[in-house]
Amino acid sequence: MSGPTAAPEVGNALPLSVIPIGTVVHNIELRPGQGAKMARSAGTFAQLVSREENYAIIKMPSGEVRKILSACKATIGSVGNSDHALEQSGKAGRSRWLGRRPRTRGVVKNPVDHPMGGGEGRASGGHPRSAKGLYSKGLKTRAPKKHSSKYIVERRKKK
Repeated sequence: MSGPTAAPEVGNALPLSVIPIGTVVHNIELRPGQGAKMARSAGTFAQLVSREENYAIIKMPSGEVRKILSACKATIGSVGNSDHALEQSGKAGRSRWLGRRPRTRGVVKNPVDHPMGGGEGRASGGHPRSAKGLYSKGLKTRAPKKHSSKYIVERRKKK
């Protein structure tokens, strides 16, 4: 069930303004009427922490705490299939059925083809990079002056 008159029960989509504080939610809108954008993958959920004026403060699955307009809707409960992350493909063929082709590692290529390639014997390859030479791990990709940064109350915690 959906709408402001629906009861706050698991599976109902309600505006954040009528959901009780501390409730676990998923399928959260960023703008009213836009459709669900956040906390949608298997087994994930966010938590409604508090409210400030017309904003609801939500703790995201990543650990980030952010403000979202109270008029935005969210579904109560968590997304199903929480064991999805524990599945192993088991063999190369199962990945092929999903359309994933084999991938050659950069360190086994020649220097002309990849920055991590080359070297005598089994060389380690240096810092992880893409074939174009861009760092592939740990590089911040979020724009520093992004408009929506003002809605982030607390950044996610590093592991």
